[in-house]
Amino acid sequence: MKRCLSCHTDFAGAEWACPNCGRGPEIRDGVPSFAPELAIENDGMSPDAHDALDRLQHGSFWFRGRNRLLTDMVRRHVPAARSLMEIGCGTGYVLAALTTALPEAEATGSEIYANGLGHTARRLGGRAKLLQMDARSIPFTSEFDLIAACDVLEHIEDDKRALSEMHRALRPGGSILLTVPQHPFLWSQSDVAARHKRRYRVEELAEKVRDAKFHIVRDTSFVTMLMPLLLLQRLIQGRKQDYDPNQEFALPGYLDRVLELLMEIDRWLIGIGLSLPIGGSRLILARRQ
Repeated sequence: MKRCLSCHTDFAGAEWACPNCGRGPEIRDGVPSFAPELAIENDGMSPDAHDALDRLQHGSFWFRGRNRLLTDMVRRHVPAARSLMEIGCGTGYVLAALTTALPEAEATGSEIYANGLGHTARRLGGRAKLLQMDARSIPFTSEFDLIAACDVLEHIEDDKRALSEMHRALRPGGSILLTVPQHPFLWSQSDVAARHKRRYRVEELAEKVRDAKFHIVRDTSFVTMLMPLLLLQRLIQGRKQDYDPNQEFALPGYLDRVLELLMEIDRWLIGIGLSLPIGGSRLILARRQ
């Protein structure tokens, strides 16, 4: 069901105009825009961040490793999902992997930044509907089997509201798939440049997910084998005021491959059912109660 963000009426149909109040989103470049005042600039990310990410993601062990872990999760826990939405789809890198893992699912990509949607449209090639929206006001009710928000919540001050909105937008029994950066002691200039609001404490995300009335299915850290290197890098390089965070994703090929293999150890351990206690990131898959 669609949801009018003006009068909060739920309705069905192909059109976005509310049958109760007549209001609907602006259409910009063919994309419904539900938060146009935030589409160019807001406090969540730098406006040109997606351009840099689009150049770096394929060549980075971290993005490749995270995608493998995410697709493992959906194939194992939500293989029957027939509708999915990624919140904060950015360049479409994760959404493309999710649609490959769930080829029968109808996909929707949402992003607060309009320029990110251009990259997603190019990468997905029409395989997903696109929306410009604020995760704190989702224009759906009981619509999706799966909602993913991968390294998104740390950009949102009111992450509890975003989780509550995801709960409403899911069908009963639907699932959320979340990843966030973890451990406040790893805070560095990389977090500042990315405009993170927080790095999550070990139990923090799980507490917020439960408060939003979800049942947790999997809860684990990852980027665990790399923790010593990550901590050293944050202490030495990440404290410098002139540090360029993109350097983390532009490594020599041999080093990128070694780090990718270390992330594969995390993936193997998680795949056999272990929940890793520490790591640079946290992953939770949970179901709407």
